[in-house]
This record gives sequence, C-alpha cells and structure tokens, in this order.
Amino acid sequence: MILSRHSEARAQLASPESITTSVRGYGFRARRFAPSRNDVVAWFIAQSLLAFSSVLMPARGADYPTRIVTIVAPSAPGGLYSLFARIIGNRLEQRLGQTFVVENRPGAASVVGAVVVARAAPDGYTLMIASGATMAVNVTLHKTLPYDPVADFVPIALIARIPEVLVVNAALPVGSLADLTAYAKGRTLTFASAGPGTAQHLEGEMLRQALGLDLLHVPYKGALPALNDVVGGHVDMMFTPIPNALSLIEARKVRAIGLGTRMPVEALPEVPALADVGVPGFEAAGWFMLVAPAATPQPIVARLHAELRAILAEPAMRQDFIRQGLIPVATPSPEELKAFVRDEIAYWRATLNRIGLAGIE
Repeated sequence: MILSRHSEARAQLASPESITTSVRGYGFRARRFAPSRNDVVAWFIAQSLLAFSSVLMPARGADYPTRIVTIVAPSAPGGLYSLFARIIGNRLEQRLGQTFVVENRPGAASVVGAVVVARAAPDGYTLMIASGATMAVNVTLHKTLPYDPVADFVPIALIARIPEVLVVNAALPVGSLADLTAYAKGRTLTFASAGPGTAQHLEGEMLRQALGLDLLHVPYKGALPALNDVVGGHVDMMFTPIPNALSLIEARKVRAIGLGTRMPVEALPEVPALADVGVPGFEAAGWFMLVAPAATPQPIVARLHAELRAILAEPAMRQDFIRQGLIPVATPSPEELKAFVRDEIAYWRATLNRIGLAGIE
C-alpha cells in the first residue's frame, strides 16, 4: 500500500503516551518524563505531517489506481475522441478494478480540453484522448497556442491510425478521382469539414492545391452534421473518418472516391489511395493516442502503457478496429512516441505553410 512506508513511524507515534514509554530504554523512569503540553502539540504535528506526506507521495505503479480516473475527450460527445475514451476506459476499468469516467471538454478543435489536462495535477488520475490535431497540427495552425504538446504532455500509447476517405454525394456523376477532376472543370464545388483547421479542412485544401480545383470550404460544428449534408446534397463532398461513413458507403448514400492514406484499409479494399490515382504523395491519415500531464510519475506511465499495449493487442480489439475501418497499431514506447510527435509537428508545419493555413486560428 502507498502508506506502508510510514507504518513503523506511525506505530511509534500511536499516542502521546508513547512519548513516555519510548524513552525507557535510555534509563529514564516513565513517571519522570510525562508528556508536557508541548510534547502533545509536537505529537499532533508529527501525525499531521505523516498523513500529509502520504497524500503528496506519488503513487507507485503497482498501487495505481486507487480512485476514479478521468479520461478527457476534448470534443463534443459522439465523435472519435469519445469513442476511444469509452473503449479504452472500459477495458482499463476491467483490468485495473477502478472506475474510469469520460469527461467531454469540447471547444476550439480540442484546444479547450487540452489546456484543462495540461494544467491538471500530474498524478495519473486525469488523462486525455489526443489526436494529431491536438498534438501536432494545432502548433502551426494557431498563432498562439495556450499549451505545448511536447512540454505539457507525456504520451502513453498510440491507440490507432484513422484513415480518411473522400466521399461525394451519391447523385454527383463521378465515380473516380479522374471523373471528379473532369467534372470540376469550370465549376465551383463545395467540400464540408468539421470546422476550420480540422483534418477534413486541411485535406480538402491539400486536394484543392494538388489538383488546382475551385473548391469552396463549408465548415460545420462537427463531422457528423457535415457528413449528413453531403448525404442530403447540400454539399458536394468531404473527407471523413471511415468509421463515420462506412455504413453510408455500404448503403450507397455517398460514394467513396479515394483514401487519404496508402496504408491498406481492410474495410474498403476496393477504394484506391489518392496517392495512387492522381495525387502523388498525398498522405493524411490521422491518429489518436492516450496522454497524461507531463510530470506524471514514470511508474504510472509505464503501468498504463503496459496495460494498453496488452489491450490493443487483443485479437477481438484488433478485429473490432478493422471492422470499423480503423488501422490497428502496435504502440511504440512513450519515449518513441515523443519523437513521433516531434516528427508530426514538423510534417504539419511544412504542410500548413505550403497550403497557406499556418496561423489562421
């Protein structure tokens, strides 16, 4: 137990009377060393300091967790942040025997939630589901970012890669990227996103620049409302995470044109990568990871990493991810993930500067 290292001291200070009995070994007679008022005050101070130090002492990995753990999802309920928070929280709860609760903190493309977690006590009891936007894109997208992804967080585990797919309204007379390019000549087409600076926005701008198309950005407050308007024909197309669109693609309510990554996606084996059909070098797969405040004790980070590595390797978990259109991963170590985050920051810094979106927020 966390308090065990104080048990001997507490036994020796079990009561004011022990001040008398503890000196018998030195040849004093107990009645000549009855506790004074100052002795009693000192005893209470010592007891208080012991209790206070046990509260402040970082939990060891083997003891963690001893109370409720909060996983912050920095978005409105219903999106991928919440999905991963629920999946990871449920499995950690089953394995560790403590309650994990999901707390949605939406706002500013995950910035609001990230600030809350960056300022939280680094004790392992506040964690966050973070995306590529949270940890990399926001650094260049925002003129001033109120948190530092590298300095303020410690990565715990990479959860999954999130491939995006370009979909168009089913009534649009296009079935491929070549068809879309030809149809767009002399027209202004619209593309939806979950909001300015989101992955869908960035990918739409990347496509516009790569193909020289006249595309008008239509931002929404969330990916699902945006996708609904593509289905309804109010917007021509959008990039969307595959889990959001898979059932609509299968029902032929939208048409899949191309994948935003060259990584194989088993849920959509017939859909080509955009990089292979006319947009060389196009790569914009998203990702999600679990992070904690930077000063979280290493034993807790190691315990969570080991648990998540085991969870994400479970065949049932991997198959569920594949079925939803996600790409399972074998998470690198926390140290390797720190280097990964730095590389992603550099990649998106160059990309955002190239497409003219640096500092737009």
